[in-house]
Amino acid sequence: MSLLHHVVRQDPFAELSRFRGEFYSCLTRRADALFELADAVLCADGPVRSLVELSLVGEHRRGHGGLYDALAAGRVDVARLRRALATVPRAADGRLVLAADLTCWLRPSAHTSPQRILCHTYGRGKDQHIPVPGWPYSVICALETGRSSWTAPLDALRLAPGDDAATVTAGQMRELVERLMTAGQWRDRDPEILIVVDAGYDVPRLAFLLKDLPVQVLGRMRSDRVLRRAVPPREPGVRGRPPRHGGEFVFGDPATWGTPDAQTVTATRLYGTATARSWDRLHPRLTHRSAWTAQLGALPVIEGTVIRLQVEHLPSGATPKPVWLWWSGTDASVTKVDLLWQAFLRRFDIEHTFRLFKQTLGWTCPKIRTPEAADRWTWLILAVFTQLRLARPLAADLRRPWEKPTPPGRLTPARVRRDFRHLRPKAACPAGAPKSSRPGPGRPPGSKNTRPTPRHDVHTVGKPSPAKRRTKKSTTPRPRRTG
Repeated sequence: MSLLHHVVRQDPFAELSRFRGEFYSCLTRRADALFELADAVLCADGPVRSLVELSLVGEHRRGHGGLYDALAAGRVDVARLRRALATVPRAADGRLVLAADLTCWLRPSAHTSPQRILCHTYGRGKDQHIPVPGWPYSVICALETGRSSWTAPLDALRLAPGDDAATVTAGQMRELVERLMTAGQWRDRDPEILIVVDAGYDVPRLAFLLKDLPVQVLGRMRSDRVLRRAVPPREPGVRGRPPRHGGEFVFGDPATWGTPDAQTVTATRLYGTATARSWDRLHPRLTHRSAWTAQLGALPVIEGTVIRLQVEHLPSGATPKPVWLWWSGTDASVTKVDLLWQAFLRRFDIEHTFRLFKQTLGWTCPKIRTPEAADRWTWLILAVFTQLRLARPLAADLRRPWEKPTPPGRLTPARVRRDFRHLRPKAACPAGAPKSSRPGPGRPPGSKNTRPTPRHDVHTVGKPSPAKRRTKKSTTPRPRRTG
């Protein structure tokens, strides 16, 4: 059981008040307005649709002008807030499981907002990808054991134009692991931290960048990948340069798989029979391209374990496809294989967190111009969700007449938010009362704006090859083909 859960069971209100006090101390400018803005998100009756509607919530005692001014000119000590979030739940075996994923704040019509990147989204058609301008964020959450919509968001970082997702996530994960070790959440005798990612990341590269940390990386690979086996023992008397790669392991060709090193069959409630097979010591054949262009000398051989998961059926009725996983460890036993693919399925809990951020807490609803204000609002949303997680054992089930009763330990974040208004008076509220002020005169009516806001183009990745020289078009007509 995690230290957080142990403290919450002893004195839940004290733990919630302590975090609210730390959160208030992290707000270094416009602190009262930013704190009441977070409380307005927590105590709103329904989903957050716009910022101006939050000024009508009773817990927000300031006007809508102060609300926008807080996001535009406020300051958040992000480093201190990151340290305040460094208390995470653990899995059933005492291991820390961290999930990283990218989520986008789409801003297609924000021509005056800088640092926008083309984000890949899914259209209405099958396998239809539509690039939309926006701000992508890399979010890291700690996962719990079992099917749940609860996670523990620990860090969020916006990708700047030209950033590589694997490199940025590796640096973000490195700083997070160091904070967890400093906070005493991981010690030398604890099992290694498991990092779970989806197919959008280069899993072997992420494992290579984090190889000096006590972590293991587990991620999904595309079904069209081709890996290499380990080099077989060299026969005596063979001359020449020794090979660096063994035979091919083609995901789409069962003839190249061979006998698996481990195989398990598990009966599940939603997916029927789940069959997992693993092959040890497989690695990709790297080339000096893409992210490995700057790597000098011989490229590394990153060995790992490949797991193929095949289920009997899906809850939606669709045809199940095999899932290919790559784990940075080797010599996986049967018990380890079962633990790994079940931990990967828990990675989808982070999707529930993203949906709550966007549809209920209104993370992407504000029409914010600057990326700095977007980062400020993002950290407010992370602090809001952390307060919901701390209030989880305190909230009552305020269900609608058409909803089914839920046990106290199984309340969703949305149901905990319904009762937060009744919990707020019992917790610490350090924000001061607003001072009376008069608004500025503003621009005189009828006058034109002489300082228009500059417009910014969407960042697109260009090809590094030089442009071709334009040649003069020949005036000689081409002969007719007669054959």
